[in-house]
Amino acid sequence: MSLLIDLPARQLLDSVSAPTAAPGGGATAALAGALGASLVLMVASLPKTKTGAPGEREALDAVAREVHPARDRLAALVDEDTEAYNSVVKAYKLPKGSEEETRQRQGAVQTGLRRSSDVPLEVMRLCETAARRAVVVARNGNPMAASDLGVGLELLQAASAGAALNVKANLGQIRDGDYAARAATEMRKLDADLDRALAQAREALA
Repeated sequence: MSLLIDLPARQLLDSVSAPTAAPGGGATAALAGALGASLVLMVASLPKTKTGAPGEREALDAVAREVHPARDRLAALVDEDTEAYNSVVKAYKLPKGSEEETRQRQGAVQTGLRRSSDVPLEVMRLCETAARRAVVVARNGNPMAASDLGVGLELLQAASAGAALNVKANLGQIRDGDYAARAATEMRKLDADLDRALAQAREALA
């Protein structure tokens, strides 16, 4: 089966808009994050910097080295989110006629739900990384590309917010209270850190 991320753009849009549960919001959030990180990477990689100073080029190159793998990982999470969702659906379809079957089914469901929380949490981590590095780009990058970077920031914010919705939806069904508490705490911290980075980047652009 073809990976979603490898589909032509129009075919990918058709897949998202099809009357099926997946790919859905989680995969779309990862895609939005990948697009946002791509714009951060683009502005960081432009030949011209803010003033042409050597230090600006060095700072932007360092950003590019960090954001590039983050962008690639976000792209991979488009499909991993869909796979995680499908694993939950598959688990719910397992037989539950006997006590052992019920136990195995519940275990598979919980495993799938945790994976369906882990993926959007990773999306949030990567969006926060890209947003934090975007501050450097906003301060050192070509001012003619300010609107491009601004769009990237909006996409990163939307991606992280969308991923958070998916984390919350899954945590409510997870029985491991310690895991759920850790994930919820990390989610709140990532959200706050992202907002702080976005505010700094927007201030630098302004």
